[in-house]
Amino acid sequence: MPTDMSLTSDDAEKFLLAAKRAEIQALERLVGSCELATTVSDLVHQLQRERGISNIYLVSAGFRFSGQRQQQIRNCAASEAAFRRLLHHRYLQSTRSDSPQNMRLLNSIAYSLHGLDELANLRRHVDAFEVSALESTDAFCRLIAGLLSVVFEAADVADDPEVTRLLVALFNFMQAKEFSGQERAWGAIGFAGSRFDEKLHERLAQLQDCQRRSLELFAEFAGETELARWRAVEDCQESRDLQRLRGVIAGLKDGEPIAAEISEVWYELATARIDAMHRLEDAMAARLLQVSRQRVAESQSELGHHYAQLQRMKSTGWTRPPALAVLFDPEVPGLYGSTPDTMVTPLPGQHLAHSLYDLIRSQVAHIHRVSEELEQTRRALTERKRVERAKGILMRRLRLTEEDAYRTMQTRAMEMNLKLADVAEKILQIGSGERSASDGVSDSASSTSEKQTVEAGKAGA
Repeated sequence: MPTDMSLTSDDAEKFLLAAKRAEIQALERLVGSCELATTVSDLVHQLQRERGISNIYLVSAGFRFSGQRQQQIRNCAASEAAFRRLLHHRYLQSTRSDSPQNMRLLNSIAYSLHGLDELANLRRHVDAFEVSALESTDAFCRLIAGLLSVVFEAADVADDPEVTRLLVALFNFMQAKEFSGQERAWGAIGFAGSRFDEKLHERLAQLQDCQRRSLELFAEFAGETELARWRAVEDCQESRDLQRLRGVIAGLKDGEPIAAEISEVWYELATARIDAMHRLEDAMAARLLQVSRQRVAESQSELGHHYAQLQRMKSTGWTRPPALAVLFDPEVPGLYGSTPDTMVTPLPGQHLAHSLYDLIRSQVAHIHRVSEELEQTRRALTERKRVERAKGILMRRLRLTEEDAYRTMQTRAMEMNLKLADVAEKILQIGSGERSASDGVSDSASSTSEKQTVEAGKAGA
């Protein structure tokens, strides 16, 4: 075992620099995730436009939006090609063995690509009017949901607090825009049929509520610039007109007729708002790339600074801390319950400000600070995962639709005065067969309680 001090110091120096290089590699992967989120944002927007145009095309029996649809299909094809090129370059052509990838992210990409492979077949069915507007819209929604999961997973694997906050804000804003697109689709279907029944009223109200929830999370993580731009979108004339038309729809009694021609007004107003949201998406994506690339540049600069400082130390006489100062550092945990030993202190005129140990400690402090900020930022992602997993349990075990499963949890949260994520956690505990330590409920009682929750949810649905 080496005992030479110079050898030991050289090893510590090498690992210090290796740690900084590892951070740079992680940030470079993060830039790739940001580029992926940006490309997905454009593809989702193009697919949302095709979904809306195809919807009008189908409900009008091909009399409206035929030319626009063909142009939009070409726009989607160009965006899809850019998406596939990025994936091949970033994830398939890389030969680096030290570039780990995330399993869930890659699986989400695989699911999305499989859906895109089926898109041409869906378009042929639309061409031949072999699917209804509702079926076409549903298929597009599933494809878009898969692409949004790619952005979600990219945010989940991000390991820089500022970039993660921007990714979380972008994901929730994209989710709000998707709910806006679904509201546009359901509204168009209602206008095309010249009536809005009670079920359609409820669905539109739920989609507006979903938009509000996603926008609340967006506002929690977005910067002041993004918030100001969003307020401008909400205050624009098209958004105000759309809100008034929402009121007209809400005021219609069950089955009360309304002119089908208003569908185009509805579509134009909803589209104007969605397009404005996409412009904000583009701005957020551009800032995301700027910040992530800036973080790489900063870390590269820090690596150069570390290297230069280490060289200066060696050239001017290596400044070492006093004997055993490292092992008796009071800021580092030692024997549990002991008090700092003041016997080992720096000698007069000596300090740690220009030592290798100081660089190591500053790097440890940096990692600790980043980890704490990252943990706080990922809270929204963790809570969303709980809700999605709990929703899946209710859908599988009780054969509920996604909408009913969510309404069930929402109703139960209001009854119990809990956060939705807390209710989701209780369902996950039941699903895994765990006994609740807080209320001592047995497994059979828990099952009964779950069924009662479902019935309460159905009553409110």
